Amino acid sequence: MEEKLVSIIMPSYNTAGFIAESIKSVLKQSYKNWELIIVDDCSSDNTDEVVAGFTDERIRYFKNEKNSGAAVSRNRALREAKGKWIAFLDSDDLWDENKLRDQIAFMVANDCCFSYTEYTEIDEASRPLGRYISGPRKITKGGMYAYCWPGCLTVMYDAEKVGLVQIYDIKKNNDYAMWLEVSRKADCLLLARPLAQYRKRSGSISNHGYTRLIKWHYYLWREAEHNSALVSTVRTGVNLFFGVIKKIKYVKRYKDGEKQCIL
Repeated sequence: MEEKLVSIIMPSYNTAGFIAESIKSVLKQSYKNWELIIVDDCSSDNTDEVVAGFTDERIRYFKNEKNSGAAVSRNRALREAKGKWIAFLDSDDLWDENKLRDQIAFMVANDCCFSYTEYTEIDEASRPLGRYISGPRKITKGGMYAYCWPGCLTVMYDAEKVGLVQIYDIKKNNDYAMWLEVSRKADCLLLARPLAQYRKRSGSISNHGYTRLIKWHYYLWREAEHNSALVSTVRTGVNLFFGVIKKIKYVKRYKDGEKQCIL
């Protein structure tokens, strides 16, 4: 199978302690035809120095003129992308070495232009947390509106079929805004294999309280999707309901000795 170019979208902000490991997980990919587009959002740490230590010509590094948020950074990276395939990896997360190869093969075999995979969780020291996250086998437009099922680090779509995606500038849930945009053009299929590792960090969105989570979901529907206050409130409630369903049905726990059962 011809290896068509994959554009990997990586926004960064103050992740100097993690981004090298994320880049290395890209460099280890068995699928070699990729470009890694890093857009730094005016980090105040030494992210510049860390990235400069990598000399692979497939890595393209950009820096925002001012701190603008992940949505602006992702939009810029997507405008710079040249690949048929668009994949996403945050600057603190990791991929399995066969992630690109297996996901593209899955999409070609299933004539699919939008997909995601399962993943596991690690802590700030890259130690497994014993949590395994899956999702529905097929997510329609309605299913995506119900909840943000895909983990950002697992998503891939065909840019030739989907086109350029640009999202509204919201500070949180901007990855969800992207999947909503793509879901208007294609269903999203699950490759039922854990091919990525999501890093749980103190201060991350997943560690914030429910009040903030509710506010961010509401802003997504009200500002990015331009719904009325009533519709935004209803959709926020639906999101919260299916968030509980996800935890019950699609989040599993395993012990170190059981890890091989899921990989």
